[in-house]
Amino acid sequence: MKYLFNTAIILLLFTGCGEKDYIVLIHTKYGVMKAILYDNTPKHKANFLKLVKEKKYDSTIFHRVIKDFMVQGGDIESKTYKPEKIGSLIPAEITEEYFHHKGALAAARMGDDVNPKKESSGCQFYIVQGKVFPSEDHIRMDNNKLNNALLKLLQMPEYALQKYNLTNAYQLGYTTKDFSEYEKQMQELIPIVKEKITSDIYITKPFTEAQITAYTTVGGTPHLDREYTVFGKIVEGLSIIDSIALVQTSRGDRPIQDIFIKMTLQEIPKKDFLYLLKK
Repeated sequence: MKYLFNTAIILLLFTGCGEKDYIVLIHTKYGVMKAILYDNTPKHKANFLKLVKEKKYDSTIFHRVIKDFMVQGGDIESKTYKPEKIGSLIPAEITEEYFHHKGALAAARMGDDVNPKKESSGCQFYIVQGKVFPSEDHIRMDNNKLNNALLKLLQMPEYALQKYNLTNAYQLGYTTKDFSEYEKQMQELIPIVKEKITSDIYITKPFTEAQITAYTTVGGTPHLDREYTVFGKIVEGLSIIDSIALVQTSRGDRPIQDIFIKMTLQEIPKKDFLYLLKK
């Protein structure tokens, strides 16, 4: 029996079979993290791959580390510690599709006051650690609004004890890298803030179901969404972020002992890349 093959189906089956993409291997003393870079942020992807291929990141360090937030590196001048130099800027490629879940790879940038277009650093990046939020209500908390309202509350004489306890809890957390007691006391003060000062302590921007699910399971830093370009994600080695985040830091959140970076590329078939993209 002869079979008639539909040309369109054959083309569909074989389209992309020869295409390749890359996994970025981020080598540290704690192990290797594997990352993929998004096609939908083409300028950031092309720039990052170019820097890796040129070995620009080799022997740089993670120069800013904040537990439960992120680890930042990629400053090509960091061998002599000049984190203020960020290189040429890349136009923002901010999209709602990509957000700051744990393991998100994003571009560092200068603040809105000098960078209203939210353009990205030409070399510096950060990897999100964040934290797991117990509920959607916690995700929507606006830290700036909460802190401003809390300052007003703690200036009231009747809350002098709470101010004293909260200050001690913060100092303890700064020393031990464990802010759990501080966060517990903060949560206990929120109902009082809403009653005595203001209930306007929430982010007004909407969160998708995917964001809410991620932030209440794997964790992240939701307040950064729509503010910075997320251009990739760690697909293997999330625990290495935790190891880096635990190190002792000094002024400017710089680790006391340098954590050096080396990056290499692993070429993979595009179909394997697309599989990792969906994970």
